[in-house]
Amino acid sequence: MTSQTDYANSAAGSGAGHAGIVSLLATLIRLVRASGESGKLLWLVAALVMVVAATAYAQIRLNAWNEPFYDAINSRDIAAFGFELGVYAMIAGTLLVLNVSQTWLNLMMKLKLREILTRDLFQQWLAPRRAFMIANAGPIGVNPDQRIHEDARHFTELSTDLGVGLFQATLLLVSFIGVLWSLSSGVSFTFEGSSFVVPGYMVWSALLYAGLASLASWRVGRPLVNLNAERYARESDMRFSLVRVNQNCDGVAVYRGEAQERGRLDVEFNRLLDVVRRLVGATTRLAWVTAGYGWFTIVAPVIVAAPAYFAGNLTFGGLLMAVGAFTQVQQSLRWFVDNANPIADWKATLLRVSEFRQALIDIDRTEQDARRIEIAETDSRIVLDDVNVLLPPGRSSLSVRRVAISPGERVVIVGGPSSGKTSLFRALAGLWPWGTGHVELPAEDVMFMPKHPYLPGGSLRDVLAYPYPPEKFSDADFYAALNAMGLPHLVSALDTAAPWEKELSDPEQQGLAFARLLLHGPRWVVIDTAIDTLSPQTRRALFDALRKELPQTSVLAISGVENKYDFFDRLIRLSLRLENDGAEGLSATSV
Repeated sequence: MTSQTDYANSAAGSGAGHAGIVSLLATLIRLVRASGESGKLLWLVAALVMVVAATAYAQIRLNAWNEPFYDAINSRDIAAFGFELGVYAMIAGTLLVLNVSQTWLNLMMKLKLREILTRDLFQQWLAPRRAFMIANAGPIGVNPDQRIHEDARHFTELSTDLGVGLFQATLLLVSFIGVLWSLSSGVSFTFEGSSFVVPGYMVWSALLYAGLASLASWRVGRPLVNLNAERYARESDMRFSLVRVNQNCDGVAVYRGEAQERGRLDVEFNRLLDVVRRLVGATTRLAWVTAGYGWFTIVAPVIVAAPAYFAGNLTFGGLLMAVGAFTQVQQSLRWFVDNANPIADWKATLLRVSEFRQALIDIDRTEQDARRIEIAETDSRIVLDDVNVLLPPGRSSLSVRRVAISPGERVVIVGGPSSGKTSLFRALAGLWPWGTGHVELPAEDVMFMPKHPYLPGGSLRDVLAYPYPPEKFSDADFYAALNAMGLPHLVSALDTAAPWEKELSDPEQQGLAFARLLLHGPRWVVIDTAIDTLSPQTRRALFDALRKELPQTSVLAISGVENKYDFFDRLIRLSLRLENDGAEGLSATSV
């Protein structure tokens, strides 16, 4: 049998992680088109294209300005010198406006891309049952917050910077190649008494110079892709460990476990440091290429243009114009050299985001085999027909083959320790599909109550109404639900926002969850051992409220207490049969 972990690992291995970059980018483009925000993004792209094109034209004009300006200096022509200063002021002012406009458009592009990608990841991650499934799906489901928050932010920012930079470099390259070609045409070289002309020799020199540097940086910078991806994973693990200690600091302090927690943090930090050290080495090796290229670039344009100047084909101003044009061409060509590290970083984040998104989609495409519990919708009852839940040590099964629960009927399923109670609850909720048998559940008005209550952020009114808006219920409804569960002291705090999972005691949190049940008044309720955690007084108050306020509500409770209580009509036992048949591959930590 294939477990969630096995499946997700195989999906990740054969999905986004090994897909081509072009394929991944095509997927992201389809995502943008389907987001409904493509129109706004298209306007931003069009505006950026126009601004970058105008900037390139202004830079061509600025480069051409070099010749008359420095020729005026060389000839000591004060009138021409003053005129060219005025021309410079106009060009520089235009470039200033264009640069500010490009900065604003660049930032807005990052914002819009992040909005589109993050909202899509929200939608994919919080599709029904996916967050639970991916959390139990092995490494791909570890720390989804890192991939949704940090990786998505970093990827969209790098995509914008690299995309705009590449377009700008390409546009400047096309623009200045023509200038450089015309400046280097007709220059003759003499070798052993023979003269020859290399048309556009400055262009070929720039291409060769930048090409060699790009090849060297690509060869040296290749390891950075995997190292950056590994670093992000280790950073995510480190942050998770810190958050875990912070959230459980009271338990750590009570048990005097600071030394053990520090040891665990040291282990995680050492793993991170190991990756960072390797990353430092790879980045340093790349710096030899990029920095060396940058320093030689200071004199390279002058060296290349010198033959034309000494041959008399260029004036001093023309020499500086040629140097400027050569610098623009080689800077455009060295775009890969300058961005080798960011490109490796971008590819690593692209793979992490795409891998996570693809795993979320693929998790819905698990193979439907004979060993999966079938769940069907019905209107009038809950039916468990020959249900067996597969677990790592064997299978969990009921003492009767068929259980049918009619409206208003209350049934308790009792199981001992490690009998698979929570796994049965998850199977009924559609979260744990591995097993056999058939389940029928009403299509609407069913409430599932997990063992540990979930208290969302917001006010107590938001907590009780969850997942509905508070406006759906009246103040009297809220008061009645809290009073029924012995929580009248919380009535005054209904509109107070606080981290209630820390403010309330465990019994109060559980009581609040059952107050939510009374407030919603569903027709069908499935409860996972939560009743066992209530005090006898609170449990009695709950049963009385259910009899009085929800007499037609059917209750299927799962319990670990060998006590039928006088509330339930029937008791069914749950037991675990130890066997290996059909349980291969299941992770014990997932149960």
